[in-house]
Amino acid sequence: MVDTQVRPADVTKFPIIDAMLQVPRERYVPQSLREAAYVGENLPLGDGRVMLDPRSLAKLLDMLSVGPTDVVLDIGCGHGYSTAVLAHLAEFVVGLEADADRAADAQATLSENGVDNAAVVDGPLEEGAAKSGPYDVIVLQGAAIEVPKAILDQLREGGRIGCIFAQGALGVARIGRKVDGRVGWRDAFNAGAPVLPGFGRAAAFAF
Repeated sequence: MVDTQVRPADVTKFPIIDAMLQVPRERYVPQSLREAAYVGENLPLGDGRVMLDPRSLAKLLDMLSVGPTDVVLDIGCGHGYSTAVLAHLAEFVVGLEADADRAADAQATLSENGVDNAAVVDGPLEEGAAKSGPYDVIVLQGAAIEVPKAILDQLREGGRIGCIFAQGALGVARIGRKVDGRVGWRDAFNAGAPVLPGFGRAAAFAF
């Protein structure tokens, strides 16, 4: 996976390469998907959710420049793979998952694999996890049409956020940075994923 999907995508930072070599991806997917764990595409988790393909995840992490003193919010962490990878890079990771059973499975798998600097909580993805914030880095494991203000408010001044923005059948990954209380975005690379629950376009106010 690293040699055929990650390095060819110009991801060469050693901490990311090492993390993706160290974390056994097949342990963080449902049993029925273990044989497909390393394919170069999004893996369906049910309910319209996916595990991001290795290339997209690696490029997001590369452009977010996650460091050893960062506290990270991993939104839509699924069964915990992205949280485990981030835990190799950051000081502490909070994984957020809307499905309580999936969150419990992710926490159990992280514990079984000795990941002790991460915790998974369950709750609405669009509300974030303010109790453990603010965060140096926020990353979405899925796409958005709009990022809720509640999420941006949990980003520390100077912090970074990575998200795939849905644009029709395709999408573009963007990196945001908070400066003077506002998040400015820049395009990073093309990628696609289903929109996460709660990250669709806000409903217009009707009189």
